[in-house]
Amino acid sequence: MEMEQIKYDNRIVKNFAFATLTWGVIGMLVGLIAALQLAFPEFFNDYLGFRYISFGRIRPLHTNAVIFAFVGNGIFTGIYYSLQRLLKTRMWSDKLSFINFWGWQFIILCAVVTLPLGITTSKEYAELEWWIDILIAVMWVVFGWNLFATILVRRVKHLYVAIWFYIATFVTVAILHIFNSFELPVSMFKSYSWYAGVQDALVQWWYGHNAVAFFLTTPFLGLMYYFVPKAANRPVYSYRLSIIHFWALIFIYIWAGPHHLLYTSLPDWAQSLGVVFSIMLIAPSWGGMLNGLLTLRGAWDRVRDDVMLKFMVVALTCYGMATFEGPLLSLKSVNMISHFTDWTIAHVHVGGLGWNGMFTFGMIYWLIPKLYRTELYSKKLANQHFWIATLGIILYAVPMYIAGFMQGLMWQEFTESGTLVHKDFLETVTQMRPYYILRSLGGGLFIFGALMMVYNIFKTVRAGSLLADEVVNVPALATAHASTGKEYWHRRIEGKPVRFMIISIIVVAIGGLAEIIPTMAVKSNIPTISSVKPYTPLELEGRDLYIREGCNNCHSQMIRPLRFETARYGDYTKAGETVYDHPFLWGSKRTGPDLAREGGLRGNDWHYEHMYRPKTLSPNSIMPAYTWLQEDDLDTDLTKDKISAMRKIGVPYKKGYERKAMKDLKDQAHAIALDIITKAMSKMPKSVLKTYDKEAKVRELEKKEIVAMIAYLQRLGTDIKVKPTSN
Repeated sequence: MEMEQIKYDNRIVKNFAFATLTWGVIGMLVGLIAALQLAFPEFFNDYLGFRYISFGRIRPLHTNAVIFAFVGNGIFTGIYYSLQRLLKTRMWSDKLSFINFWGWQFIILCAVVTLPLGITTSKEYAELEWWIDILIAVMWVVFGWNLFATILVRRVKHLYVAIWFYIATFVTVAILHIFNSFELPVSMFKSYSWYAGVQDALVQWWYGHNAVAFFLTTPFLGLMYYFVPKAANRPVYSYRLSIIHFWALIFIYIWAGPHHLLYTSLPDWAQSLGVVFSIMLIAPSWGGMLNGLLTLRGAWDRVRDDVMLKFMVVALTCYGMATFEGPLLSLKSVNMISHFTDWTIAHVHVGGLGWNGMFTFGMIYWLIPKLYRTELYSKKLANQHFWIATLGIILYAVPMYIAGFMQGLMWQEFTESGTLVHKDFLETVTQMRPYYILRSLGGGLFIFGALMMVYNIFKTVRAGSLLADEVVNVPALATAHASTGKEYWHRRIEGKPVRFMIISIIVVAIGGLAEIIPTMAVKSNIPTISSVKPYTPLELEGRDLYIREGCNNCHSQMIRPLRFETARYGDYTKAGETVYDHPFLWGSKRTGPDLAREGGLRGNDWHYEHMYRPKTLSPNSIMPAYTWLQEDDLDTDLTKDKISAMRKIGVPYKKGYERKAMKDLKDQAHAIALDIITKAMSKMPKSVLKTYDKEAKVRELEKKEIVAMIAYLQRLGTDIKVKPTSN
């Protein structure tokens, strides 16, 4: 066979590897701060009550930093390294690689700036605003262009299994991101989701679940198929199992999103589809895990001595645990206990810390010495990192499993007379503190291990020199695709990458189209309610403040048709109640009580005091004090534009209403401010009242953000008549 020399580009691999470690430490530290805010709320919320690090704002910063900065850069690290070697060619364009790297880092910096400022869409794992979404799409196309162009100039005929997963990752993430990010911009920093209510919830969790599937799972499975055999120096256990694993996984996964919305207002048929396909996911998921673990058969002595393989084995084990637990949580009987609790947090972090984190650590430990032509600085330090990280995962996950199980059962507990044992939601929150402290300890250990790794890698890099352009002998392009005679049927598909991509798109699209199109097109799936009206201008502004502060990260707005929920919160939530909600705010975690029926339960003055001094009204509360809402004037510069934008996406404001909107806003704000001041005066001594300027205080208060927030909270659940309750 004719051979020729080429140069692999290791510089791009090095850049992404260093970015992975940098953002990994930053993202984990932000997560630790968020965990400590729940474990020690008196310190973080009272003494460090700073708006830019309040829990509602930094929680999405943590998830975005870990998913897209740490894991995302890790994915690019592994793909850029393995792709060149699997295809026996350099990346098609160094310029595209360069643009991909710096463009991705710029997107991450945009998230770091905007999310703490409260610039967010509120949609989980998709919080970034419209123009950043466009940048993400552009950078993803740049990556895909380079990926496919490199595949087309490959010097091998067939595509190895890892590349199948890379292709599926690219096409599916592109579809998910584009469809979930349909937004109508109001300004540079504000947009509204094109979808509303039930439709928005379905599209979001179709995206949210499959972002986990096709960003946090399929690329790592591709990397597993490359790095585990390489590190173990053994062939993959079963080629045919990898075929079944791949096609079954990408077909089934896309159907499972609705299992995040069980017992909600989503149509029952969609919920049932989500459950069925979630259960089916066990087979292909475990097929991939076993294919990876069985590749190590006969090589367990190497596992004992090779720290990279230790990380890989724990990663695969955590992947197996998470992909067994996911289908388990999709069962309605289990979901009834787990949903909205810390059980879900434990489940997510077994996958995030165990599967993604440990695999990334192992991969970088293996890569850096090769890139820098030296030995790892300290294998002992790497082994210590392995055990500390493993202990950190255990200390994080186990307390959260216990806390979640306790929460789920405490919420459901009734007395013999049929009343709720824990009627006050806060009673269940106070019991969580020991587990939040242990969770913080586990997270701290995991970060400490990551810092040990950074030091170890730094010393390794100092001892070596980067092999930026690695010279290798590869088959000449003219002979690379020569026929090898009769082939296995799947080999013929592998040899045609464009055909492979098209088939992958079809297989992936079937599930999404089957669930989303009927929900969008068939009106009977979302029955309307005539009494449900659009938000007033002040309520709309208050809702935007609610989104800005990330209140949906702790409070749900979805009462499920379950006895213990309706007994605590009131009548269950109807699909028609959220038809004007752009975006939906059903939530996925209850650190505080559900707010779907909050309107009218308490006075305006209570909400004013509660937002300013939550621990005074609710002792032992872990809610931060939102003091800036009382200090900052409400910005109404975009109010008219917001009304106009809402009309464009289907909210039935009358034509020209934006011209009257400001008067209605001011009238409602004045009424709320007057009520608060009047009630405050009723508690003042006569000596103070003599010099108290009521009208001036009302004029001052009606301009503040807190009034808009109260207006929104008082609207929740009042469009339909329900039996009043108190949470």
